[in-house]
Parts: sequence; structure tokens; C-alpha cells
Amino acid sequence: MTDTVANDTPNTPEIKSAIPEAELLALTDSIVEAMKTVYDPEIPVDIYELGLIYKVDIADDRSVAVEMTLTTPNCPSAAELPGMVENAVATVPGISGVTVEITFDPPWDQGRMSEEARATLNLW
Repeated sequence: MTDTVANDTPNTPEIKSAIPEAELLALTDSIVEAMKTVYDPEIPVDIYELGLIYKVDIADDRSVAVEMTLTTPNCPSAAELPGMVENAVATVPGISGVTVEITFDPPWDQGRMSEEARATLNLW
């Protein structure tokens, strides 16, 4: 008998990583903690809680690809935030490299913020 894993998305193949699950979870937690050290200079909330991080991929070679957005396409911090994220994630032990890509699809809105960010900014 073959064991199968339920997949919530039909016709989507299950992705297996060469990185052991415990190590992958630890890397993910460390990457999230590193991203939480980066703040938008104009907003007193870290970029992770703001909901600016759309996707983080960890490849089998332990390189990390981050897809993020900005609060607005005209964000004054557009030139510096991706580098700040790259530098923060690069400090995580075991990471072999980092790339950060900016996207505006979908555009960011306040609905992406965590409850913690909403409380900090009094947006209830």
C-alpha cells in the first residue's frame, strides 16, 4: 500500500525538499525573525507584520528567494528596503544566498497587516 498526502489544491504536485523537515522549519523561523528586524522607515512596524512579504522560497541549496511589495509604488524607501531585507536574511546561519524581488501584484493594502501591526498603528 502506498501512503498519500492530501493536497488541498487539485492538480498541484506535492513539493519535496532535500532539506530535512526539522531544519527547514528552523530555517523558516530564523528567516522570519530576521525579516522582523527590518522596519519601513516611515512606519513603526516591521515589514513582516505589515504584510509586505508575499513569499519566501528556500531552495535545496539553501538559497532564499523573497518576494515582497511596498506600501505604495512611490514608496520613498523603495531603493533601500530590498537591500535591508537581503542583508537581514543573509545573517541567518546556513543560508547560502538571498535574492529579493519587488512586486506590486497584488497591490498591498491594510488588510495584509497582522493584528499586532494594527494594534501598534491604532487601526481598529
